[in-house]
Amino acid sequence: MSKKILVTGGTGYIGSHTVVELQNAGFEVVIADNLSNSKIEVVDAIEKITGQRPAFEKTDLSNAIETRDLFDKHTDIVAIIHFAAFKAVGESVQKPLEYYQNNLNSLINILDNMRRLQIASLVFSSSCTVYGQPDHLPVTEQTPRKPAESPYGNTKAISEDVMRDFCQVNPEINCIALRYFNPIGAHPTALIGELPLGVPNNLVPFITQTAAGLRKELSIFGDDYDTPDGTAIRDYINVVDLSEAHVVAINRLIKKNQKANYEFFNVGTGQGVSVMQLVKTFMEVTGVNLPYTIAPRRAGDIEKIWADTTFSNKELGWEAKKTVEETLQSAWAWEKNVRGI
Repeated sequence: MSKKILVTGGTGYIGSHTVVELQNAGFEVVIADNLSNSKIEVVDAIEKITGQRPAFEKTDLSNAIETRDLFDKHTDIVAIIHFAAFKAVGESVQKPLEYYQNNLNSLINILDNMRRLQIASLVFSSSCTVYGQPDHLPVTEQTPRKPAESPYGNTKAISEDVMRDFCQVNPEINCIALRYFNPIGAHPTALIGELPLGVPNNLVPFITQTAAGLRKELSIFGDDYDTPDGTAIRDYINVVDLSEAHVVAINRLIKKNQKANYEFFNVGTGQGVSVMQLVKTFMEVTGVNLPYTIAPRRAGDIEKIWADTTFSNKELGWEAKKTVEETLQSAWAWEKNVRGI
């Protein structure tokens, strides 16, 4: 049986790390990416790490014709991991239409081709943003979803609903949504990591770019939240741990171990860490002094959230293992490698 997996957004941050873990687990990988927020050189780095070069197709998955052509070229795909999406919370508030067009159309085009070609398995990159600002913490899979605080978050909630409804009438197709918390860090080889084009929207690349001297100072958005130090709290998970969860989910689908044909799981560490704690930990483990300033709260940000991972740990047989300290060290090693420091 073919073990060819399509990874959309596979040259992106989480996608590239997941391609590495899939290849290490014996899968053949086809990457589809339009390179809107990544670089083709990532494919070279993946090959250096694993000794295998994944196939690459430059494809805009929000375009129905391009997506159909991709699937017609690779008719032996057995499963898909769908990362390809616009993902910046703040930007989505400013550009809601672009986020809805890109994120929803790409998923719909993929599902349409899965039905057409009878491809049975999809793992979807969802997000803890579907919980909004929860009334109780930590959040479990039974925590009610709330109206999203941003168009980005809303595209994830709508995408989950699309998959649920699609699976109801297509019982031969199985989907798993992994609700990520906050992925950070880089591969231990420092050959791949988070490298956003332009000004980073995520905290850790802004930290490492500031430490490397590319940014004058780090902005901490809000110090008046109802948290111990006034800064927002998140559940930061190492990107390699997160990538391994995708391999587990793909195997669950291929081996038909799922309990229903639409499932969803929290993928985090179960620990809440504040922005200020993360900044101070970075300075402690790297010895780099980080200039920062307190800025106003950012539109679309929630106050605090972290996961209860009991269900995903038990049901998937997976858990996050890496500490925040070693994760931040890996992010700094990656930044130094990229900048030649």
